[in-house]
Amino acid sequence: MPMEPGSGTLTSRNPSQFFLNLSRNLLLAYQSFGVVYGDLSTSPLYVYRSVFVGNLPDHQTPEVIFGAFSLIFWTLTLIPLLKYVFIVLSADDNGEGGTIALYSLLCRHAKFSLLPNQQAADEELSSYKYGPSRPPSPSPLKRFLEKHKKLRTSLLIVVLLGAAMVIGDGVITPAISVMSAVSGLQVQGVGVELTHGGVLLLACVILIGLFALQHTGTQRVAVVFAPIVILWLISIFAIGLYNILHWNPKIVYALSPHYIITFFRQTGGDGWLSLGGVLLSITGTEAMFADLGHFTAFSIRLAFALVVYPCLVIQYMGQAAYLSKNVTSIPESFYKSIPEPVFWPVFVIATLASIVGSQAIISATFSIVKQCHALGCFPRVKIVHTSKHMFGQIYIPEINWILMVLTLLIAVGFQDTTLVGNAYGLACMTVMSITTFLMALLIAFVWQKNVLVATLFLVVFWIIEGIYLSAAIMKVPQGGWVSLLLAFVFMVIMYVWHYGTRKKYNHDLHNKVSLKWLLGLGPSLGIVRVPGIGLIYSELATGVPSIFSHFVTNLPAFHNVLVFVCVKHVPVPYVLPEERFLIGRICPRPYRMYRCIVRFGYKDIQRDDGNFENQLIQSIAEFIQMEAVEPQFSSSENTSFDGRMAVISTRSNATLLVSDQLDSTSSIQSSKSSMLQRLRSDYDDENPQVRRRQVRFQLPPSGPAMDAAVRDELLQLIQAKEAGVAYIMGHSYVKARRSSSYLKKLVIDIGYSFLRKNCRGPAVALHIPHISLIEVGMIYYV
Repeated sequence: MPMEPGSGTLTSRNPSQFFLNLSRNLLLAYQSFGVVYGDLSTSPLYVYRSVFVGNLPDHQTPEVIFGAFSLIFWTLTLIPLLKYVFIVLSADDNGEGGTIALYSLLCRHAKFSLLPNQQAADEELSSYKYGPSRPPSPSPLKRFLEKHKKLRTSLLIVVLLGAAMVIGDGVITPAISVMSAVSGLQVQGVGVELTHGGVLLLACVILIGLFALQHTGTQRVAVVFAPIVILWLISIFAIGLYNILHWNPKIVYALSPHYIITFFRQTGGDGWLSLGGVLLSITGTEAMFADLGHFTAFSIRLAFALVVYPCLVIQYMGQAAYLSKNVTSIPESFYKSIPEPVFWPVFVIATLASIVGSQAIISATFSIVKQCHALGCFPRVKIVHTSKHMFGQIYIPEINWILMVLTLLIAVGFQDTTLVGNAYGLACMTVMSITTFLMALLIAFVWQKNVLVATLFLVVFWIIEGIYLSAAIMKVPQGGWVSLLLAFVFMVIMYVWHYGTRKKYNHDLHNKVSLKWLLGLGPSLGIVRVPGIGLIYSELATGVPSIFSHFVTNLPAFHNVLVFVCVKHVPVPYVLPEERFLIGRICPRPYRMYRCIVRFGYKDIQRDDGNFENQLIQSIAEFIQMEAVEPQFSSSENTSFDGRMAVISTRSNATLLVSDQLDSTSSIQSSKSSMLQRLRSDYDDENPQVRRRQVRFQLPPSGPAMDAAVRDELLQLIQAKEAGVAYIMGHSYVKARRSSSYLKKLVIDIGYSFLRKNCRGPAVALHIPHISLIEVGMIYYV
């Protein structure tokens, strides 16, 4: 069970609380093995092969093998242990980690966001604050970045590149993990020897089965994930220890960095190129930070420092000890180093562990796609909840099948783990370098440390990671191009979607209806006001969208009660239910026009519980009552109405009484005609899966005296709800202006238009009932 941010600390004066926190962290540390470390712990399957095969064909000597292990040891120590465990894990966003969390923190502490929909009320969210309250940093660098839009755009592109590389990892990781695991069947002398084609076919069958089972979620098999990885770690630790003692105990001397100097002295440029294989020993490290939201920083540190790190070091040391006496076994180094009596048990565990590691990165890919969508950087996709108990477990069908096809293409196209490893290493090291860059900005702007401290962190780790990245880039012709191609495609998709969304939002912002014109129409708006509630969906957090005037121009009739609804994502991981609704009034009371901003975090998921209408009515009723009694809402007619918003909690709402209505056609005298009621009843009978919870609102019979105007407004709200709710939203077509450049026309008219036509419609994404939907055609020339 995930813990609240900060609950993982062990500093407590109460002994019982201390042991309670310790037990919780131990439990979370145990659970983290199956989620966080599946990828990192399976790296010994292919690291030494990737280091030597094709890179050091003329330098396969015991001295070079000692140097290769020394490189692996110090790489594990400097990056996963020093950088991530001791530094990066401290940079959480209310317990959440990953590049999106870092970008979210930066956007809250500096004006880096490109979508101008920030509000002062957002800063009052309980999850908005980070650490101790301090005055904003007057950093000249911060002001410089905020001032130049191109720099903020470049920052967004860097974040999107990191997200695209993570999605690319979701393609490459299953391929290399499963192919490496089943390659043990090609080892001679194990009793069963398959041809290369047979091993490839078996790997493809496992991969298809892995992706085909994603729709069931990880909850059913999560119980066995942690034991599998723990059993795997124990196995590789025991095998490594056996190989050290049996083959070459002197391998412990290779812990000295002196052997690294000897390694490069003997190998030269070939040794530098082999770093692309060495960095595969730390692939999966980013998962420690990205999956932080499911655990605590202390539990992840505990699991890595006490179990994962020692097991990996001993395993790599044992393989090196074996290879120093059996140089010809490098192509199958892992399986060759296994003692024959335990070969088959270890093979089975290795295959299961590779599946666990693949499952973790696939689930992480679903999460990163969802987070990018919340930032307005990914087309709308279907999000399915796979668990009623674990909130964060989701499944995205479109992404799942795309990943499966791409993974199979890589497995069949390359048929070699060395080539796939070249692509894998480039993707992982790019993400780590981006995390280092974002961390440096966070140290300066969020932690408010001296710029020199942030610069020192950036320079030290960029030098280390830059050396590995330069070696990985040299492998682009030998498979590394796959990572670049995947990242480029996904990044283009994300940026084109964000660019089109931003242009559409700016068009709405500059073409919104004048409030002065609206007030001049009078309470009737100069049109027929029909019974019911009209929910007008718009992306604007202030002002009246142009869809309103467009609708009135074509059909001069509107509902008695109008609510302008804005579903908005704020730069926090989660928004508490009691802080979700922000209610305000657009015009004076006789107009019956309200605004509702529904706020979600980048990890929140909109559930289709059918209760949105009822929560909205309760929130508006609470606002009406609050407005009458609180002085800050009582103002003269000359004061601007739009912009005065209040946070309404639907949990503690007691303004209206709610009672369940068993039959939607009984017990309420609706203003709809009998024909309309009969049609609605027939539709509900034919479509029981979309039937929504029917409730009836009424004023409390007794209680404190209520103002007559307030009572009358509440009664009209209840009557409008009984008459029915209509959802009104724009069916937009976005086109580039004739004067636009060819590049802009290409992006908007072809790229963005294609994505809009082939993604889920906004009504489906917002779970709007189709029978109550009214779409208004709009053309946006941006």
